[in-house]
Amino acid sequence: MNSITKAGRFAALHIKGCPLVLYNAWDAASAKAICDAEAPALATSSWALAAAHGYADGEIIPMHLLEQILARIMATIDVPVTVDFEGGYSDDDGRLAANVSRLLDLGVIGINFEDRIVSGKGLYSVERQSRRIEAIRKMAHERGSPVFINARTDLFLAAGTGDDQSLLEAAKIRAAAYAQAGASGFFVPGLRNDALIGELCNASVLPVNVMVMEGLPSAPRLAELGVARISYGPVPFIETIEKLKAAASRVYLQTSIAVNKHDFESRTLIATPS
Repeated sequence: MNSITKAGRFAALHIKGCPLVLYNAWDAASAKAICDAEAPALATSSWALAAAHGYADGEIIPMHLLEQILARIMATIDVPVTVDFEGGYSDDDGRLAANVSRLLDLGVIGINFEDRIVSGKGLYSVERQSRRIEAIRKMAHERGSPVFINARTDLFLAAGTGDDQSLLEAAKIRAAAYAQAGASGFFVPGLRNDALIGELCNASVLPVNVMVMEGLPSAPRLAELGVARISYGPVPFIETIEKLKAAASRVYLQTSIAVNKHDFESRTLIATPS
């Protein structure tokens, strides 16, 4: 299946009220395991991918290493792959577009692209982030690539527990502007309020994507509200590492008990008079 076909298939999976569920991967092995479970598409998590290779989140993992990891993922599976590309590794529009083009060269058909200023504080203005999205879309159009740009806003993450109407109104403005700039989807991690999710889904011309976290409504309820995509983000990686840690702890605990018992029995045998 070529990239254009994959891109079309991926876009078609975003159905309001019948959300695409993405259980995020971080390397080739996790990608294959998820695809073996019949996943229709694959998404990476920037936090998980970085942590799995000893880096903090926030574009700390070098671009060349990210490309190597993605290349191994692409060589291992044959479903549409979308990449969490954070802020695109550049504040310069030309370099940003070139960086996304490098991912397309690997066969990637979608990206998450956030409005947080990765190397600074706060969010880009609506106008500035719209121009950044336009630069990516222009590059993709020139390549003949229908890349799925999942425009992410960190409005709700930046506000912590501030799920309120004023943030929702700001999100609506960004959703409309990002759609005009060429975005394909609108990602709102941190938004958990039932009513606000429904209102945003009704207002947005773009398919709405939410991220699994404590307090988020159930998948059936999200479908009722009109959500088109549900991402698990770093959750799969965190749960996998916790299971690995627990398994290793059991091994070392059992080994320690066995060694201590053997040592005790040996000392007892030596101390017992014949």
